Amino acid sequence: METRAGDPGAFAQFDLSRVDSPAFVVDAAKLRDNLRILAEVRDAAQVKVLAALKAFSMWSTAPIIGEYLDGVCTSGLWEARLAGEFYDGEIATYCAAYKPDDLDEILRLSDHVIFNSPQQIERMRAVIEAARARGDDFDIGLRVNPLHAEGEVPRYDPCAPHSRLGFPISQLTDEHVELVDGIHMHTLCEQDFRPLERTWDKAFDFLEPWFGQFRWINLGGGHHITRSDYQREELVRFLLDMQEDTGAEIYLEPGEAVALDAGILVGTILDTGFNGMPLAITDVSATCHMPDVIEAPYRPAMLGETPVDESQLVDEAQGGRIRLGGPSCLAGDVIGDYALPVPAEPGQRFAFLDQAHYSMVKTTTFNGVPLPSIWLWDSETDQLERIRQFDYEDFRDRLS
Repeated sequence: METRAGDPGAFAQFDLSRVDSPAFVVDAAKLRDNLRILAEVRDAAQVKVLAALKAFSMWSTAPIIGEYLDGVCTSGLWEARLAGEFYDGEIATYCAAYKPDDLDEILRLSDHVIFNSPQQIERMRAVIEAARARGDDFDIGLRVNPLHAEGEVPRYDPCAPHSRLGFPISQLTDEHVELVDGIHMHTLCEQDFRPLERTWDKAFDFLEPWFGQFRWINLGGGHHITRSDYQREELVRFLLDMQEDTGAEIYLEPGEAVALDAGILVGTILDTGFNGMPLAITDVSATCHMPDVIEAPYRPAMLGETPVDESQLVDEAQGGRIRLGGPSCLAGDVIGDYALPVPAEPGQRFAFLDQAHYSMVKTTTFNGVPLPSIWLWDSETDQLERIRQFDYEDFRDRLS
């Protein structure tokens, strides 16, 4: 299983006993560092940058995000409501398919409403016209699929064969373009500049006949712009050239890049045992708290993990590693095998790195497993605040 890299940053000095367990801890200082980089790229390239709430929607940090970015992008009615309530700037909403009853409010809340097909735009024409008649101001966009796959994992690749996401760019016609103000493409997943460059090379020939007609082109998310090795100078040149070629305003919608390395998930060992290798049950669950560990799959990096020389391992039972799993009844609720930085004993604390994005937003209460509390820490001032603690009532009230 691939280990996804994580930079401990200031968390290397964080005392895990300061919070309860399990708990997400987000570093406001690291969040600001990421946002500062995104704002610098935005200003240099003369584009707009929206934060993707689907990746990181800790709305208590909305004032920080609002200091740097141009707004947020949302994935449906509830995220659009969250954006309207807490976030500053523009709201761009895309959904694979809108319910007619939801669209009216989405049109009221959003500055850009992006559809997955021109057929759906036509079916919703009466709702759109009624919203404009009452004075709502919004643009209509169409998500296209450039039919160029760059993803390493098909289930996360919007351009995988037979994808339902985006209108096939080869089918685009003059009649379709007349329906919209802008074009949206989201094709990447935690990738650097080269896949974006190759994707645009593919899309360019299809879209060129309509350059000058689009008010904006939105390149979606998946851009790991805040990663240390991202080719940011090349991205800036590319975006400037793209605007000159297309005559359109360009948008980016980073999600992971906003909260990259800005959060950890703190857990505790509950019990240990041995079944062919050392085992530990923890209060952190892969299926409930980090579902991408199972879906991707991947092995999250651990704060302070002891390095192991793979070439010297005879077998895992002798390799100083222990297999960590969650408290749920799912047999596959396994996080991975680790050389712990602490004794493999009940009561010991540990933390997984880079858990702010796509973990906090995906948690569940399957099996009655408690949700992690949420803390905001500022590594520059050492201020620590518990933002939210979840209780039995939060589990109960999801059910009936």
